[in-house]
Amino acid sequence: MTKREGLPPLKGPNATPEPSAGTTPAAAGLSGIALVVVLTGYALSIVDASIVNVALTSISDDLHGGPAALELVVSGYGLTYALGLVLGGRLGDAFGRRRLYAYGLAAFTVTSALCGLAPTIEFLVAARLLQGAAAAMLVPQVLATIQAATEGQARARAIGMYGATAALGMVTGQILGGLLVSLDVAGIGWRSVFAINVPIGVAALLAVRRVPATRADRKPSFDPVGTVLFGVTMVCLLALVVAGPDLGWPLWLWSLLAVAAAGALALVRAERGLEARGGSPLLSPSVLSHPGMRRGLAAMVPFSAGFGAFLFVYALIAQGHFGLDGLASGGVLTPFAAAFFVVTLFTPRIAAALGGRIVTLGALVQGTGLLLLALVIRLGWPHPSLALVLVGIGLFGVGAALTGPTLFRMILADVPPAQAGMGSGVLVTSQQMATALGATVGGTLYVSLAGSLSTASAAVLVLALLTCFSVTVLVISLKLPDPG
Repeated sequence: MTKREGLPPLKGPNATPEPSAGTTPAAAGLSGIALVVVLTGYALSIVDASIVNVALTSISDDLHGGPAALELVVSGYGLTYALGLVLGGRLGDAFGRRRLYAYGLAAFTVTSALCGLAPTIEFLVAARLLQGAAAAMLVPQVLATIQAATEGQARARAIGMYGATAALGMVTGQILGGLLVSLDVAGIGWRSVFAINVPIGVAALLAVRRVPATRADRKPSFDPVGTVLFGVTMVCLLALVVAGPDLGWPLWLWSLLAVAAAGALALVRAERGLEARGGSPLLSPSVLSHPGMRRGLAAMVPFSAGFGAFLFVYALIAQGHFGLDGLASGGVLTPFAAAFFVVTLFTPRIAAALGGRIVTLGALVQGTGLLLLALVIRLGWPHPSLALVLVGIGLFGVGAALTGPTLFRMILADVPPAQAGMGSGVLVTSQQMATALGATVGGTLYVSLAGSLSTASAAVLVLALLTCFSVTVLVISLKLPDPG
């Protein structure tokens, strides 16, 4: 059960029970303005994960940062972001999702300003770590608010827009970053990629009262053991993914997998025991055991891994071998962005007609786009047909639009509104971890293959691997429940 903050309780024996947000959206559900407000904060968090990539050279020249420091400017944000998502969702359930969203957005806006004003590379790294933590506070509240304040087709449309924001944000970050650095707005150079967040964040904060205020009826208690075990597990996994490529995958780094596995097993036992005693675990085993969430996450992991690998390897090929700068390489992804946005508008109708088979169709279309790209590169290298490349990228976008938002709906469908924050935190954490892992594995594989084979062969083999990810999603989709 969830309740609307700020409404007085109903009195009298004949009073009609107050509808809970998420079970009866009623007139005070999620308005169009409210959806724009929450998606604005989410978009800022996604864009800032990639917008800094094209500004690294300028940052290095200005602040005299070495490779390790520049890596922390990029990965530090992702570390604190992924680490705090589940806790951020849980705090939203406990203290109110609108409140946590507002606090997170305010902190994100302030830390963005600090990044833009950074006098040293060390200051910038610290500000990026805080910026990631702020994003972890606000992001889980977005899906949780949608889950708690909508139902039916309204929820389907809102989650579709959430999925579109996620995908378009990743592409927009590269395009916008290249544009801002090229324009050198007000002569502030790379600092503009952070400064642009400030007016957008302030505008969203001014309208945050339009967002419905939802929270759990019963305030969940704190789970210190679960929080520590989850943190240890996540830190080990993130350290492996982030540091592996730069350190050359030493044997001691792989030992972190054993620590992560032990932490995960201990976490499962601790959470089951706490829930059996009537407590409030950080990760509720009963919620995670729902078929929709379990199977949906099983499909989300290969889907997100393939998506992350595709964007990363594409950037390597476009900028390293086609000679495109950051802005131009991002512009070539326009068919993906356009196809994803348009198809997302119709995804609820397609899902209503096809049910769970919409994911099967999405995986099939996405795999077709990848195979087309592999064929075009193999036959046309070193000058593949740009038109066919754009078609392949567009098909990839269509498949992603059919698959991603639908999986979001399936995963959250069985999550009680009172635990919407926890459920969304688990979902976004899984998505972020899989995306980062896909980018790491895909990039490492491509670089390794390109060193011993031709560039075309390396690209084709990586695209073949990504096609395998799509096939995995297709197979899992055959047992997925109806997204409705």
